[in-house]
Amino acid sequence: MKSAFKQLSVNKHNIDAGLIFSVILCSVIGILLIYSISTSGISSDEGIGSGDWKVQLVSMVLGLGVAVFISIIDYRKLAKLWFIFAPAALFLVALTFTGLGYQREGADDQAWLQIGPINFQPSEILKLAFILTFAHHLSRDEEDMNKPVHMILLCLHGAIPIGIVGLQGDYGTAIIFAAIFMCMLLSAKISWKYIAAIPIVIGAAVSFMWFFVLSDFHKKRITILFNPGSDPDYIEYQQDLGLAALKHGGVFGRGLLKKAEEYIYVPEIHNDFIFSYAGQVFGFLGSVGILIILVYICLKIFADSRVTRDRLGRFICMGAFGLFLSHYIMNIGMVLKVAPVIGVPLPFMSAGGTAMVSMYAIIGLVLSTYSHRAVTYNVFYDEDDD
Repeated sequence: MKSAFKQLSVNKHNIDAGLIFSVILCSVIGILLIYSISTSGISSDEGIGSGDWKVQLVSMVLGLGVAVFISIIDYRKLAKLWFIFAPAALFLVALTFTGLGYQREGADDQAWLQIGPINFQPSEILKLAFILTFAHHLSRDEEDMNKPVHMILLCLHGAIPIGIVGLQGDYGTAIIFAAIFMCMLLSAKISWKYIAAIPIVIGAAVSFMWFFVLSDFHKKRITILFNPGSDPDYIEYQQDLGLAALKHGGVFGRGLLKKAEEYIYVPEIHNDFIFSYAGQVFGFLGSVGILIILVYICLKIFADSRVTRDRLGRFICMGAFGLFLSHYIMNIGMVLKVAPVIGVPLPFMSAGGTAMVSMYAIIGLVLSTYSHRAVTYNVFYDEDDD
């Protein structure tokens, strides 16, 4: 057996340069926006200081390093370590229900951990773990997945992360997990009988959430979309400001690094509503440009899923596709007032170090499936191991 460290070869044609460039471009745009927000003082009431863009920059560099490192490792080797990282991710999420967990200011959920000076959201790590574990599960059971016992086990696998983050009160992330689960499941050899049952299952789940889980406040966030201006508490205030901010930018935008008076303030403008600030800064044309980049990222990941060497790689890519697509639709839908406000950030652009690193790690998984389409020698992988 040749040494796994003998050669670190990821040939030029095996690097998905388009995907790497697009996510770096999004990250740079996000850093510029956060820098402009912090220097203008528009979001000073939310504690956004001059150093926040530096945190975002460091997170991007760290995340890029993580992505490159993961891309070098064979994704099949990583999937076999599910028994290590899956329990670790679940343990971190479980800690949010202890005294270490806390509710971030402006959020509806207790989904954060604070350990000394470090605070992070464990569900971001769980996303990475779930994509790997569920891809591994599906790749092993795909031929038998339509047998009732196997389908029940697959559904239980998907229900674990959805349920635990739902208990945190983080319904937005629960929907993200559900989208990942559905994209991966539908990309496998699932029977049409189960596909036909999906609308019934979704209807039952939505009804249960509506009558037994959601508070009146969360219900109003949904109903207000169908009847604008009908709520005396003005729950739609944030979304109205977001829409106004988008229009405020006009066609070409008002530019970066202006004074706060030049912009319309929107709560969480550095985070969940950063797209509204992008509209003010870059205008309609710039917003469309950002949308094109986001669509390209999703389509590139989907395209990569079609050229992987095995079904495990395909399921990993489809999990990443479901994650990014659902994030983009829900986040931009919030700003456009076609989706309720449920605290879903815009990947690579919204402020948040944990999210930035975890999203790059997931991109690293996709890059790994792409770079290992053909047999090469890479770190932790030797062809003779097959």
